[in-house]
Amino acid sequence: MDTDRDLLPEGLEDRLPASAAAAARVTRSVLDVLDSHGYDRVQPPSIEFEKSMASRMAGVQPRRMFRFVDPSSLRTLALRSDITVQVGRIAATSLAGAQRPLRLCYAGQVVTIKGDGLDPTRERLQLGAELIGSDSVAAAGEIVAVAIEALQAAGATGISVDFTLPDLVDTLAAKALPLAADKVEAVRRELDAKDAGALVAAGGEAYLPLLTAIGPFDTAIERLAAIDAGGALAGRIAALREIAARVGGMARLTLDPSERHGFEYQSWFGFTLYAEGLSGALGRGGTYTILGAGDGESEPAIGFSLYPDDLIDTLASAEAPREVLFLPMGHVAAVADRLRKIGWRTVAALCGDCDPVRLGCTHRLEDGEAIRL
Repeated sequence: MDTDRDLLPEGLEDRLPASAAAAARVTRSVLDVLDSHGYDRVQPPSIEFEKSMASRMAGVQPRRMFRFVDPSSLRTLALRSDITVQVGRIAATSLAGAQRPLRLCYAGQVVTIKGDGLDPTRERLQLGAELIGSDSVAAAGEIVAVAIEALQAAGATGISVDFTLPDLVDTLAAKALPLAADKVEAVRRELDAKDAGALVAAGGEAYLPLLTAIGPFDTAIERLAAIDAGGALAGRIAALREIAARVGGMARLTLDPSERHGFEYQSWFGFTLYAEGLSGALGRGGTYTILGAGDGESEPAIGFSLYPDDLIDTLASAEAPREVLFLPMGHVAAVADRLRKIGWRTVAALCGDCDPVRLGCTHRLEDGEAIRL
């Protein structure tokens, strides 16, 4: 007997009605906010040539993608693990001549070979926006503000934003706190892990004070400024203060300048989004560079990606059942149509002995009126 015929692979699952409905509402709410701020939606395909997705941005990891050979072209294809790189391709090719800054948004499923850490999930909904042609402080302020507004519209509460400087070690290692090239990656890794002992062992003793510049934004930014006596981070610190001033009233702000997890291709600025009642991050964003179609061509960009599956599950579980109107056999179609137009959800009987309660109905249509069961 085939007992596992209907099992799904690890990390993949169906969305049942309540969750699927919540996912649709969250997606629509986020896209409506992005549209209101001038972000035009694009829909890239779920499969592309591996070379395109792996080479468009520095730090993209092809080993996370499902790859296979295209029987038509005999080239390697990849199932997308991140829509951001696809938007970068669109901006660099089909929309290369569009006016900058170019504002684009998207929604779709992404798949990875394995989950992240202890989370086995391999397919996730990704929603996001990209502002292409600028990575200025003004652009960063807009992107963070729009991300917060989008999450609020989706139903998230108690939003907090954690700022980071993805190129922190590279900036300091160049002059202010010199490091040999072969030590940079180790120091970056141990700073991210917040392991003081390992940081010293990696040759990064001078970087230990950075572990104190973590926490609520106002306090942490002052500590970072005090550490940066030589002024190597002065421009970064001023930019963070300006971004915080723009969005400080919208969410709780924190700072962890050495955070690197999830920032594989970001440059000078990054941020992580959290919400009350959800254990993990809801999304990330930051500045990055898109490689153009020609050699040596590139342009700056900034954007964010939301992964709202946990929020969707929470909203679906807390939602009260909807009221549903049962339409008996022989009902007047025009009456039912009028009721749907004013907001009723209807279920029509297909036989004389259909049970409205078992069909999930809360009301029954009688003499043109909705009567509660």
